[in-house]
Amino acid sequence: MFAKAYSIVSQFTLPLIVSTRMFDKSVRCSLGSFVILNSEGWIATAAHMLNSFPTFDQHKLEIEAYKQSILLIEQNNKLTEKQKQKKKKGIKVNPEWITSHSLWWGHDGWNITDIRVLPQADLAIGRIIPFNPGDVLEYPTLKDPEKDLIPGTSLCKLGFPFHQPESTFDESTGAFILAPGVVPVPRFPIEGIYTRDLEAGFSPDGKYKIMFLETSSPGLRGQSGGPIFDTRGTLWAIQIQTNHLDLGFNPRIQRNGKSIEEYQFLNVGIGVHPQTLIAFLKDNGISFKLSSY
Repeated sequence: MFAKAYSIVSQFTLPLIVSTRMFDKSVRCSLGSFVILNSEGWIATAAHMLNSFPTFDQHKLEIEAYKQSILLIEQNNKLTEKQKQKKKKGIKVNPEWITSHSLWWGHDGWNITDIRVLPQADLAIGRIIPFNPGDVLEYPTLKDPEKDLIPGTSLCKLGFPFHQPESTFDESTGAFILAPGVVPVPRFPIEGIYTRDLEAGFSPDGKYKIMFLETSSPGLRGQSGGPIFDTRGTLWAIQIQTNHLDLGFNPRIQRNGKSIEEYQFLNVGIGVHPQTLIAFLKDNGISFKLSSY
């Protein structure tokens, strides 16, 4: 049912790998998705995939404050060496401070600029540079929110779950290096149906009605920021999270010789509704194709 749509959507759905080097010199990687919207290189993704940007800026300030405290202690000639060591040990260190970070946008040499975020919708847009329109064979058509969005419609999500990227940090160059075998990143689709709309009020400035689209299947790790699309390959939403709905029955099971209550949940996918997505794109002057239905 989604074979043709999959081939269409795969053209503009790419992996986003986020690498972070921590203060304790460990390196972490996370994986998500993004959608290339048009031939100018504008993209959409989940805003939480870009959290390393503000976190890095905040940690940079905290690291500088930490280093300044250490320097003041070392320059205090009234203290003995033993007293200095004791005071330095008393200064709080966060081993998870981010000291370097990098985002790999599915293509070597691509970077992001002009980032704009609608935090209430967990939506981010930006522009890839340098970008060659010929690198993408097909661009998405967005579902017209003014025309029928019928619950029960078959939808599919696409992204890059079940794949754990790894990278190392080269101290001499200050660059991250993806481990062998990380790319190409395998795609994975999962189907479901459109269940309902969820409303979450308005943005603080009142400009945007925050709406989400719910699907009967979960958004998998690695699909955050990826597309939710129909059988024609039309983009209905940007996947951002999974909600866990309590089913209201909790059977008892035996585990390690004990009877325990097993809570039951339905995992549903949540995407940025086309009404909110399109309003944000229009307000930022981002061109896109709109469906005829």
